[in-house]
Amino acid sequence: MSPSPYDALETRDAAQRAADLARDLPVQIARAQALPGYADSLAGVDPAAITSAAALTALPVLRKSALTDAQTPDTPLGGFAGPVTGFSHVFQSPGPIYEPGGIDGDWFRLGRFLHAAGIGRGDLVQNCFGYHLTPAGIMFESGARAVGATVLPAGTGQTELQVQAAAHLGATAYAGTPDYLKVIIDKADEMGVTLGFAKAAVSGGALFPSLRQAYAERGITCLQAYATADLGNIAYESPAMEGLIVDEGVIVEIVRPGTGDPLPEGEVGEVVVTSLNPAYPLIRFATGDMSAVLPGQSPCGRTNQRIKGWMGRADQTTKIKGMFVRPEQVAALVAAHGEVTRARVVAGRDGEMDTMRVLIETPGGDVAAYAASVATHLKLKGAVEVVAPGSLPNDGLVIEDTRSYD
Repeated sequence: MSPSPYDALETRDAAQRAADLARDLPVQIARAQALPGYADSLAGVDPAAITSAAALTALPVLRKSALTDAQTPDTPLGGFAGPVTGFSHVFQSPGPIYEPGGIDGDWFRLGRFLHAAGIGRGDLVQNCFGYHLTPAGIMFESGARAVGATVLPAGTGQTELQVQAAAHLGATAYAGTPDYLKVIIDKADEMGVTLGFAKAAVSGGALFPSLRQAYAERGITCLQAYATADLGNIAYESPAMEGLIVDEGVIVEIVRPGTGDPLPEGEVGEVVVTSLNPAYPLIRFATGDMSAVLPGQSPCGRTNQRIKGWMGRADQTTKIKGMFVRPEQVAALVAAHGEVTRARVVAGRDGEMDTMRVLIETPGGDVAAYAASVATHLKLKGAVEVVAPGSLPNDGLVIEDTRSYD
């Protein structure tokens, strides 16, 4: 376990956390309303009424495509933040999409994660995240500075030089993608060089249990964070390694893919995040990633909500018989029938023809009526099967494509 909480926010009880949110969230909504990017979506909203995560569900979801569409040379950040010259950095991510950032004050809040990973004063962090255009390198550098660590801005590539620098300077911690550390270690073995890494803070890819175990066998404790260019740190592992703890600077919801409708604890859905960053107030921002809320609190003593971690992508839009079927259409189908709890579209192939099955989870009903509703909402006809409540997999999929593209 990390020796102590990063700050008092991490160990607040439920009542204090709710009171703080009721104080801070209306202020953030008001900030967003003052920006031209939110002129339509938040028009008429009373900020004073938005005092909890439950109250947020009344507001529309903001998708990344909306940011991309709004960003022009005249409005580089789409009206969702101030002018680019008001920030210390501006980044370009694939899309392209542009994000503002800062180097002071741990803008991206990665310091909380690095502290949980045991990184701090006396550590030299070999930062192998990229520094070119995209923000990951600066994100982790900012976090390292916040915890008092020294940074070697290594970036990506040039593995032999990475090994030489790590050995010469005595790097004690690694920051980067989960798999690149193994590349460095393997190169060091090939060169006959002994490295001093004891800690690793990773993100930007899947940390497979076998890879974590391989690092542990080398004496390296490896923890992961879930962070994005737009939002900074969303959730992070502690040494308990039981799910990812939601960062104190964001509010996380899990919603049904294609909608803004919240899902119950444990059900897999899309991660929607509201940022409390006063300079970049993203409200109900859809990440496109899938996860689920874990029950209870972490045994490490941190009290915030936990999620399972990255569980795939939410954008399941699929073309069947030449027509796009979207998650929001499946959600509308479910909403049209009060007795239906879930539905799943399965795209398949019969010879050279596409097929579509629609599995409807309900205690019973008229299959013919459901078939007509499918045609209305999905704009396609398909075979309808009624299945028992609870029988569909809890994997967040509402559209499953079983066709082979090999």
